[in-house]
Amino acid sequence: MIVAAELVPALLTARDRLKTAAKIWTHGADGEFPRIDLAVADCSAENLAGGERIALTIEDRALYIYTSGTTGLPKPANINHYRLMLATHGFAGVMDVKPTDRMYDALPMYHTNGGVVATGATLLRGGSVVIREKFSAREFWDDVVAWDCTLFFYIGELCRYLTNSPVSPNETRHRIRLCCGNGLRPDVWPDFARRFRIPRILEFYAATEGNVSTFNFEGKPGAVGRIPWFMAHRFPTKIVKFDVEKEQPVRDARGFCVECPPNEAGEAIGKILNDPSKPANRFEGYAVKAETEKKILRDVFEKGDMWFRTGDLLRKDEQGYFYFIDRIGDTFRWKGENVSTSEVSEAITGFPGIAEANVYGVGIPNRDGRAGMAALVADGDIDLKALREHLVQRLPDYARPVFLRIRDELDVTGTFKQRKIDLVREGFDPSATTHAMFFHDPEAHAFVRLDGPLRDRIVAGAVRV
Repeated sequence: MIVAAELVPALLTARDRLKTAAKIWTHGADGEFPRIDLAVADCSAENLAGGERIALTIEDRALYIYTSGTTGLPKPANINHYRLMLATHGFAGVMDVKPTDRMYDALPMYHTNGGVVATGATLLRGGSVVIREKFSAREFWDDVVAWDCTLFFYIGELCRYLTNSPVSPNETRHRIRLCCGNGLRPDVWPDFARRFRIPRILEFYAATEGNVSTFNFEGKPGAVGRIPWFMAHRFPTKIVKFDVEKEQPVRDARGFCVECPPNEAGEAIGKILNDPSKPANRFEGYAVKAETEKKILRDVFEKGDMWFRTGDLLRKDEQGYFYFIDRIGDTFRWKGENVSTSEVSEAITGFPGIAEANVYGVGIPNRDGRAGMAALVADGDIDLKALREHLVQRLPDYARPVFLRIRDELDVTGTFKQRKIDLVREGFDPSATTHAMFFHDPEAHAFVRLDGPLRDRIVAGAVRV
């Protein structure tokens, strides 16, 4: 293992998880491990001779890319040379990258967007890439103008951070011609494009390890793209009915999956074809075989067929546009209805003064389903009465949060995805945190402060929920 010296402390926290006695080298500074840069200093700079090189093919593994780890530890996904080339060449084409372009990349380099697409697609066409080690909303536009960038790559929450940040003199002085990314939510899109005068936003949907991808070339706010009818045979993608409680697609009497009608949310799946002439439809899987099997759906529409499970709930409208609804596991059932955490979050952040919201379901003893809870970050004090009225107007009863938790900031992964695992574990127990919690009291028609005695009464079933 070769580790940058500044990342050695992080490595040490994972050292006991290593399954082999790996030789560890560091790069850049002295420490407890030998330095690789010094060790190779005396090696020849000549290219390896033909007999010294390992014979590689386009099918061989190029690298691992790790999943975000929003609900647990990240999983390593296999990326072969074909998939690497597919991403870099494909995005160079859809962004129409030119040698004169300069990409601003403030995303983690271990993520597909930051480390493969933003860099690879630009360098492939002779452009240059400006790498910012850590994203800063305050310095974003200053960097873009100072380095005369024409492109940048985003993850949805990055756009929200920029939109919620104070006005910068450089936010409209840039020469950005296009920004590309995924996760730009419909409640942020119009304000983001208008305020920063972005000529073109290219939103897409894809899974690093999967075979499902769509592009929103038309710039339709909120959509993640569509697959034209003349391309559907090359990229077979379906949305199938999904049982949120069982976290499995619904099967009919014959045992086959059922495709969703227009505008009904279901799991997006892509057909796996182990055909050498159609490598885009392959599924390379993960380093651990058991994890790979979890993502394969078999006997879907006919005996013997295999489809890749995206783990995402999407819907498709009558025009064929796909819309992201939620991650499976984030959507939960309450009062017999499916609740989309992303849709609830959009409703909450539409209230003035609320900067961020992380929505999740929590269990209540002796009650079916999971009750909605939202961790909020606000610019100041929240008018809970006005917030309740705001939610009543925008959400059905079953989707309105039963519990609120006020925080100074939300925990996110390195790719700005909100972490829920600790919040779900702590539930609505006020003794588990110093943060203020509130309960939506249906009798008082108001959010009331949640303390230990009130929680005990809710758990005992003495309070209507």
